[in-house]
Amino acid sequence: MASPNSYKLSCSIPGHEMDVRGLSAAFFPDGAFVSVSRDRTGRVWVPNSSPDRGFTEMHCMTGHQNFVSCVCIIAPSDTYPRGLIATGGNDHNICVFTLDQPQPLFTLKGHKNTVCTLSSGKFGTLLSGSWDTTAKVWLNEKCMMTLQGHTAAVWAVVILPEQGLMLSGSADKTIKLWKAGRCEKTFTGHEDCVRGLAVVSDLEFLSCSNDASIRRWLVTGECVQVYYSHTNYIYSLAIFPNGQDFVSTGEDRTLRIWKQGECQQTIRLPAQSVWCCCILPNGDIAVGASDGLIRVFTEMEDRMASPQDLQAFEDELSKTTIDPKTGDLGDIKMEDLPGRDHLDEPGNRDGQTRLIKEGQKVEAYQWSVADSRWMKIGDVVGGSNQQTSKKVNYEGKEYDFVFTIDINEGGPSMKLPYNVTDDPWLTAHNFLQKNELSPMFLDQVANFIIENTKGHILGAAPPSAADPFTGSGRYIPVAADNRAGFGADPFTGTGRYIPGSGTPTGAPVGVADPFTGGGAYSSAASRQTSTNIYFPKTDGVTFEQANATQIMAKLRELNGGAPGEYRLSEEVLGSLEKLLVSVCDPCASEQPTTEQISLLWKTSHWPEDIVFPVLDILRLAVRHPQVNESLCGGDADDGVALCNHLLSLMKPQARPANQMLALRTLCNCFSGWRGRALLLAQREAVLSHAADLCSVCNKNIHIALATLVLNYAGSLHGQPDLEAKAQCLSVASAALESVQDKEAVFRLLVALGTTVASDQTAQDLAKSLGVMSQIAKYTSVTDPAKVGECCQLVLKELQ
Repeated sequence: MASPNSYKLSCSIPGHEMDVRGLSAAFFPDGAFVSVSRDRTGRVWVPNSSPDRGFTEMHCMTGHQNFVSCVCIIAPSDTYPRGLIATGGNDHNICVFTLDQPQPLFTLKGHKNTVCTLSSGKFGTLLSGSWDTTAKVWLNEKCMMTLQGHTAAVWAVVILPEQGLMLSGSADKTIKLWKAGRCEKTFTGHEDCVRGLAVVSDLEFLSCSNDASIRRWLVTGECVQVYYSHTNYIYSLAIFPNGQDFVSTGEDRTLRIWKQGECQQTIRLPAQSVWCCCILPNGDIAVGASDGLIRVFTEMEDRMASPQDLQAFEDELSKTTIDPKTGDLGDIKMEDLPGRDHLDEPGNRDGQTRLIKEGQKVEAYQWSVADSRWMKIGDVVGGSNQQTSKKVNYEGKEYDFVFTIDINEGGPSMKLPYNVTDDPWLTAHNFLQKNELSPMFLDQVANFIIENTKGHILGAAPPSAADPFTGSGRYIPVAADNRAGFGADPFTGTGRYIPGSGTPTGAPVGVADPFTGGGAYSSAASRQTSTNIYFPKTDGVTFEQANATQIMAKLRELNGGAPGEYRLSEEVLGSLEKLLVSVCDPCASEQPTTEQISLLWKTSHWPEDIVFPVLDILRLAVRHPQVNESLCGGDADDGVALCNHLLSLMKPQARPANQMLALRTLCNCFSGWRGRALLLAQREAVLSHAADLCSVCNKNIHIALATLVLNYAGSLHGQPDLEAKAQCLSVASAALESVQDKEAVFRLLVALGTTVASDQTAQDLAKSLGVMSQIAKYTSVTDPAKVGECCQLVLKELQ
């Protein structure tokens, strides 16, 4: 009788016509799972009650224009109580299906190359990875975020249980941890492509790689264990319900079962590539392979296949041929091999292999602990003593073959070098990329390689044998007002900025605008009304306060010591002073002139160590309609030039005064419609640069950063641009990780509230990013009271 810890075949499931590339257990019906294949289909399998204890195809899904490479299940929701099935394909698309329609419910488009991995999370979030080197976050049929940072194909993605945390593994040999859309950590250690990821717990995960290793990691960055047993690429991992034991599959033809940190059992399959695996609800293991079959293995005796079927499986395995160049067995010298009597000695561990010489053949056997015997797993072909072909030199390297490829009739020929130990699909992919050819030729080139090297690789390898991818009063720009709840003005030392719109419409009598602070703000008054005075805030918040006399005094002082080519004449200083007066005094009779605006723009390019008073004038000037129109969009190139100049002053290594003033200038650009339009058009770059300043330890920079996010949130409120809202949520969430100043926290809370107000999709995304748990600590803040009150209102919006 089989050991209770030993897995044996339960059933083999035919149906797919080509490689089975993805498997996933389904929520419905009970015991069901989903498979996807290179044959362009997905299929739902349900247990049947027949004597063979097999599975029946319940549903076949079509919709992809090329092979299907991955699948995941989206959890049941009120709208879809049986859940949804998401599949990714070589056609660059993600198709989402219900359980009762063969055609997609909807298709997600956005990736620029094969979608090779999918993972689902809470609230309907979907994470995808692609050969285009990106991962994307999807929600409600829209792309919310694009995760960029890998330099090669993203082979594996997974959403961690802690909301807002995601992982991606890549052919660049790294794993990245993403939080709210930003890369928080990069894990290094694997020596080749990372092919699979699996969640162990909130704190741990596993990865597998083409380097034939499995690693266990802490999310904090430490690799705590490395597992070795596989002899070739490892493609997939699945975790048992106990959260510790797992299974793996790979290019060495095996399914390996790991318990208590050791490889307890090795099951070989009569197929070269064992692409995928999943754990079924009853604890059985389903695997998909390059022969188009799905096989289910069980440790429960009553679910094991009949003795006849078990013998048939063993017979099929014994007839397979094994090429040592695949790495399974190492180099072989036939004359050194023992005879059949070598099999009289028992093995030392499950899965141990032995080679024997039987006449002119080499046979491979594997030790089965469960059955206490050696099982034949195939005949070995192509030993090293049989390698007689001469090498061909090409570009300084030796190859077994150098093919001449003609893609376009009449066009130039191209050289394709190939070694028999290479993966034909990966070789084809690299050839197409190097020569900038369409991925459409992938099958054609790979099949050409296989067809023309049949005598040198294992048998007539199927087209799917391998995956193609693998001081007070002084002018101090960073001065701070330390009164709680106040945004300090850098020029007056005691002032605070005043938002452009005054008291928001609908504010209770006696309750001041929460952005101006001061004694007029009564938290008791606000608690006596259900009116939300905080968000949505759709009018721009600007930085208004300034002391023109001090700004000009500092400008003249720095001008006196400026390098000769930058020194300004008294006439130019006079023009800048007139401009400053005209933009600071709303009753001024003189308006800014074109010449003055031009001088301001030119002077804003002063050396970075002396430019800050000019940036102050620029910060104040862009509030004026004429300056706003001229610098932000009188000419499209002018607007982009302003944006790029300000972003250059915001680099992490730049001077804090310049960083703060550049941020404040961007905030004030929202005063005019030209400025708003410019910043919305440049939103991705602006918010990305701003987010890089989250870790700067400067209160005033944090307040300016929070205000910028708030202004973006206000401009996007009521708009359908979900990807832009997702970036606002991401940057706000990232800033809340490091910002300590309560005024900055308050503005970020208002930005969050404005983004999610009356937008269910944005609310779902915020919840999936873990915003609720992130901000909950602010509910008890009473100094200033507006922080706690606003936080409670945001949480209420998200419930």
